[in-house]
Amino acid sequence: MSSIAHTVSLGDRTYEVRIGNGISHEAVMRAAAERSKGRVVVTVTSPGVQKALPALVKALAEHGPVIITQVDGETAKSSTELARIWEGLAAAAMGRDGTVIALGGGVVGDLAGFAAASYLRGVSFIQIPTTLLAMVDSSVGGKTGINLPQGKNLVGAFHQPQVVLADTQVLQSLPVREFSAGVAEVIKYGLLGDGTLFAKLESAGCLTWNHPELAAIILRCVEMKASIVAKDERETAEINGRALLNLGHTFGHAIEAVAGYGTYLHGEAIAVGLSMAATLSQDLGFLSEAQVRRVQSVLKLNALPVNLTKPLKAEDLMAAMRRDKKVRSGTLRFIVMQDLGVAVTHDSVPALSVRKALLAGGAV
Repeated sequence: MSSIAHTVSLGDRTYEVRIGNGISHEAVMRAAAERSKGRVVVTVTSPGVQKALPALVKALAEHGPVIITQVDGETAKSSTELARIWEGLAAAAMGRDGTVIALGGGVVGDLAGFAAASYLRGVSFIQIPTTLLAMVDSSVGGKTGINLPQGKNLVGAFHQPQVVLADTQVLQSLPVREFSAGVAEVIKYGLLGDGTLFAKLESAGCLTWNHPELAAIILRCVEMKASIVAKDERETAEINGRALLNLGHTFGHAIEAVAGYGTYLHGEAIAVGLSMAATLSQDLGFLSEAQVRRVQSVLKLNALPVNLTKPLKAEDLMAAMRRDKKVRSGTLRFIVMQDLGVAVTHDSVPALSVRKALLAGGAV
């Protein structure tokens, strides 16, 4: 088994993101080593992952309890599920030297990571992302959290993992729709900071779990995120910084909240958000119509939506965006593209331009 890796440089919290076929066995070895030292290891996963990867779940269960969320999807990122995990860690008598293993997609990573960040004021955790979206984005950078009825990720903490083990082999268990949703985040990286990556995605055809360039593409996304996080870990930069990673997300999070969590997969909502962000960038005079079409074409190439599948009210979406975490001093912050591969923060976007982008994307 060969693997490639990138180091996320954060001083004494530096860690590796390792990418390879079959690399998840390292988590089992780490769990066994921790248990041999008398430390408690608890794995958090979901019903879908347990069904898709029974051998891995069983192997981890030999070294500590496994907590399975009651549901799959965004609805698992709730205070109820968080409390269940806290209680499970307490029942396992986990001390401050214990480790939580997050085995799953972005939902499990966010939920288990926040449980680890908050239990005993912080215990170690390991990320084993099982979706493409989690491998290229949510498992890296230390953002953890849960949703509230008022919006996505409104409660959480920054808590970096010990290591991220991205096993490309597990991606073959993903439904095609789930894999495609992850490609939306890959496309986002090309649009926000690497025009060469975007051009590669245009020429690579539809990405699949066994695409010969997939591991290298994942690594490039991780490199970009690690570089951004190292400079602005807590998203406090006044301009650009970590906020750039939210390209398409102000629109996408609003779509998720208004449509109801679970109606769209996260990556599907982000795909529509990227299309809307491209339209907004055109309206602001940055992108040409041809460039907007290129953005939409590469999304469609990977079976991703570029418009709302059912109309949502523009007013409801605007209201949801005003509740977004990225609001500063009452002003909405958007990430816009000055070019394909060059994104910037923009704090003075006219409401009319935002509404035009929403209507172009299928809002009413």
